[in-house]
Amino acid sequence: MKKILITGGAGFIGSSLAQRLAKNKDHHVIVFDNFITGSYSNIPVSKQVTLVRGDVNEVKDVLHVMNAYKFNYVFHYAAMVGVKRTQENPIAVLHDIEGIKNILTFAKQTGVNRVFFSSSSEVYGTPVEFPQNEETTPLNSRLPYAIVKNVGEAYFKSFQKEYSQNYTIFRFFNTYGANQSNDFVIPRFINTALRNEDLTIYGDGSQTRTFCYIDDNIDFTLKAVKEDQFINEVVNVGCNVPTSILDLAHIIITLTASKSRIVHLPPLKEGDMAARMPDNTKMLRLLNRKLTPLEAGIRKIIALKTKYESMNQVKQSTILPAFYENSYKPV
Repeated sequence: MKKILITGGAGFIGSSLAQRLAKNKDHHVIVFDNFITGSYSNIPVSKQVTLVRGDVNEVKDVLHVMNAYKFNYVFHYAAMVGVKRTQENPIAVLHDIEGIKNILTFAKQTGVNRVFFSSSSEVYGTPVEFPQNEETTPLNSRLPYAIVKNVGEAYFKSFQKEYSQNYTIFRFFNTYGANQSNDFVIPRFINTALRNEDLTIYGDGSQTRTFCYIDDNIDFTLKAVKEDQFINEVVNVGCNVPTSILDLAHIIITLTASKSRIVHLPPLKEGDMAARMPDNTKMLRLLNRKLTPLEAGIRKIIALKTKYESMNQVKQSTILPAFYENSYKPV
């Protein structure tokens, strides 16, 4: 049985990965999270999944869990996220460097086959090339969150060079889907539109982003693992179709049949780049299919929200015992 650790496993992407991995009876998935931003309700209820509460930035927590299970693969997805949160807590963001060092140190010591690191498109900073390419686009990040991801990439490359610790670095570009928090633009717009409240946009809304549906992200990740692809490489993970934030707001208002208005706020002082778009050649080559169109992905989220609300969605208190029955908890 393959033992797989997902740090930040109660977060949006981490829990989505855990859910898919848990479908394979040959997998034992350990979800590791401190629940500062993660949610218990995100974690799949499965005999293949064990919840471990702990902080990846604390040496003793990482030491306990990695010595207890001797993992084959580690997905290091734990990080402080959200534009507002990361800008308001820059010291806490920088503390995430400790988590990167802890994971790599104990991965080396316990014989982990490969560690997957969730980096970010933010490492590119102010774009100087379109699309952003993993090999040719310079990294000129300035904000603490982006700097931590950049430093993290350097640690992974250094551990491989000095200790032969294999890695894969995923530079994620705006992944979206169900269970994502309101820290991110698509769920925030959808939830606001469903309440017929004003959608607020910083600046004129001409800034563009590319949006990758969660299923495309996870399909690519699992294929990279199964086929032993991108060992000791950096890969952009995202869609390459740009959409302006203003157009995104209009799309969501239309698809939700909302009466919401669009209200423009002053532009952010920092952290809101004019444009970002990945060169996703590597991702598309491995997937060998087209990515989910934006409107199709948004329709799926709206349909799921409507379904869960009509079912009065299971409360967290009714499902927690299933997580704790066989959970290993650091002391």
